[in-house]
Amino acid sequence: MGGAARDRGVASGRRYVPIAEHGLIGDLRSVALVGTDGTIDWYCCPAFDAPSVFAAILDAERGGCFELAATVPARTKQFYFPDTNVLITRFFTEDGVGEVQDFMPVGGGPAEAERHRLIRRVVCVRGSIPFRTRVAPRFDYGSLPHTLRLTGDTAVFETEGMALALTATVPLEADGPDVRGDFKLSEGESAVFALDKVGGDVAPRRCARTEAEEQFEATVAYWRHWLAASRYKGRWREMVHRSALTLKLLTYAPTGAIVAAPTTSLPEELGGERNWDYRYVWVRDAAFCVYALLRLGFSGEAEAFMHFVTRHISPGDGKRSGPLQIMYGIDGRAELPERTLDHLEGHHGSAPVRVGNAAADQLQLDIYGALIDSIYLYDKWAKPISSGQWDDVCALVDWVCLHWDQPDEGIWETRGGRKNFLYSRLMCWVAIERAIRMANRRGLPADLPRWRECRDTIYRRIMSRGWCARRGAFVQHEEGDVLDAAVLMMPLTKFIAPTDPKWLSTLDVLTEELVSDSLVYRYDPRSSPDGLRGDEGTFSICSFWYVEAMVHAGRIDEARLAFEKMLTYANHLGLYAEEISHTGEQQGNFPQAFTHLALISAAFNLDRALG
Repeated sequence: MGGAARDRGVASGRRYVPIAEHGLIGDLRSVALVGTDGTIDWYCCPAFDAPSVFAAILDAERGGCFELAATVPARTKQFYFPDTNVLITRFFTEDGVGEVQDFMPVGGGPAEAERHRLIRRVVCVRGSIPFRTRVAPRFDYGSLPHTLRLTGDTAVFETEGMALALTATVPLEADGPDVRGDFKLSEGESAVFALDKVGGDVAPRRCARTEAEEQFEATVAYWRHWLAASRYKGRWREMVHRSALTLKLLTYAPTGAIVAAPTTSLPEELGGERNWDYRYVWVRDAAFCVYALLRLGFSGEAEAFMHFVTRHISPGDGKRSGPLQIMYGIDGRAELPERTLDHLEGHHGSAPVRVGNAAADQLQLDIYGALIDSIYLYDKWAKPISSGQWDDVCALVDWVCLHWDQPDEGIWETRGGRKNFLYSRLMCWVAIERAIRMANRRGLPADLPRWRECRDTIYRRIMSRGWCARRGAFVQHEEGDVLDAAVLMMPLTKFIAPTDPKWLSTLDVLTEELVSDSLVYRYDPRSSPDGLRGDEGTFSICSFWYVEAMVHAGRIDEARLAFEKMLTYANHLGLYAEEISHTGEQQGNFPQAFTHLALISAAFNLDRALG
């Protein structure tokens, strides 16, 4: 649990806390990553995709950070205040025990929401401990200089278009354009730091100890009230609920958007180039999130995302590759130009650091199936969709019927050219099949004969061209022989019976070639070039798909063992990045919605199978 405290940051050299040694706090607009050493080294304000204020996780010298730690040798451990997203970092020293309580208040009026307050409350719970703090913002990904105004207990950091105010209950002193402070707390004493976005109608405001206590209690109450709606009572309640709380943190309250991850450019391989910006709304990822949250009983988030879809990504908006783009900004914008930040060295020197995402221009046909499946489940489990939403579904299905047989970049967003990916065909089948179900169940108008004919054509195409007799498996793309973990979705989407001989053979081949100690590789880039250099770790969503596929195949004991093994790869807080390295380290953007939604689904289905 947790890790040893580290002396590092803007002033102390090029050292990095591993990706997994972080906790997450947020206010449903943005998040901050807090290292096990008490340092905030990732924070974008005022939104997920805004330029960073603290980005030491991407460059320990230039990125900026908010250090807060004991000044004497200390062991540290982190945990979440039970059933909340309030993070506690504890410091154990020879002379006492202290803790930093980190949280971002949720709720309040519009003015408070615009403040984007981040509170750090330090408490000495035993003995006495000396602490230090250093607040060194680096605006616009470390590219914009700032000025400092320090008046009493308030420091205002200003740059072009942005001002942050830090208030503290302990003395602060200037350190160039930054501030620092040293203080000592005895048992029962506390100190409070509050960082606010100020300007316009939002003025700097002290956060007294009493207000911090009230905000702490209100934030705890908010998260516990939200989590109380969960219907999950199964064996893995703590992990499932942590995943649900994490998915909630990745939602953008003003629009209902759900981001794929709250970070950019955390490497899939240290020193590699597979570094991407995930702070956007992938139609696929968000649709899968809706499924996971609906499973647990959280219909409000599903409804908010449906409103986002209706308002921002209606058919016809796409400019390049069809009626939908694969991703959008959290405000619904379509333009997400990709660029590199060459002044940042990247996590452990893993350049390039990218913002924006050129994959927005890709054709990925599977998104239609993911979206329409989530609409189908929302219509079935939450609230009937409107006539206007049904018109949009019909337009999407009609487009899929005309374009399903195009080559595309596929679910893994390869940059090695378009292919006839099996998974893309599969999800086109899902799009049409789920729309047929909705039409039949509710008597909605649709060109059912045409839809059925197209659905059946796709089925036969997959069964004839997606099956490789020589390998005894369904493969990545037509007329090929490369394995791909995405085919694990075939029984999960009800395309094929989970005990069909062809499927069981596929499962055996995948187990032999892509699975390592329950961990599943997406594919082998050496046998299926994806246009990028280097290797990658196992892909955690695929590992949970593998568990679920074995559940459906009746291999319950194997599924449970694989699931329990996957849980050991979580970090000390139950959080997952995108991938897991050969040595068990977390890699890629963190935490990742894909992994947590798949954990929820696997736990739900495994619980049901175990009875």
